[in-house]
Amino acid sequence: MVERGFKVIIVDDGSKDNSPVIARQLVKKFNPNVYHYRHIINVGLGGAIKTGIRAALSKGADIMITFDADGQHNPDDLYNIYPPLQEGKADVVIAARDFDDMPTGRRFGNTVMNYITFLFQGKMVKDSQSGLRGFTNKAARQLNLKSPHYGVSSEIIGEINRKHLKLLEVPMTTIYDERTIQKGTNTIVGIKIVLEFINETLKK
Repeated sequence: MVERGFKVIIVDDGSKDNSPVIARQLVKKFNPNVYHYRHIINVGLGGAIKTGIRAALSKGADIMITFDADGQHNPDDLYNIYPPLQEGKADVVIAARDFDDMPTGRRFGNTVMNYITFLFQGKMVKDSQSGLRGFTNKAARQLNLKSPHYGVSSEIIGEINRKHLKLLEVPMTTIYDERTIQKGTNTIVGIKIVLEFINETLKK
């Protein structure tokens, strides 16, 4: 993505493979356009997103885009995300997957999560679990994210609703293969998210 003109922040959430080595090589090769942040232990998706957003804000980014490392995203879709933010047409842009092209199990799980997100966060969107999202600096500063795990995806939708941020949803292409299908929201993850929401609701 550096070749496309983007600065990249790599958040390594306590990987036990050779990801840190690869990240350091990328930093060395593309310095000063690639930054590497590493959690000593795995803290979850929510923690990784918060680290990435804080890092981008600390570097004065006007626009920041979250991009999952599971191989499902097409870098070309970045060009659908940042123009509306740059032109002031949106505070947040979410790239929504085409559910008709999604494997059956994933389609069911993500559809259920859209409704669960609406139930707990009060806003219906096309793809609540999308990992490809863009934020203006102003919008990112308003996000109050508490979930350390997968619940952060739905929590972001809630924050958009609570902070009255202007949301735009754009289409995206998704890369499905044997490796990427194993990632993402499944039934077990969905149950964990619901329990997380219930726990947070009871605390209020």
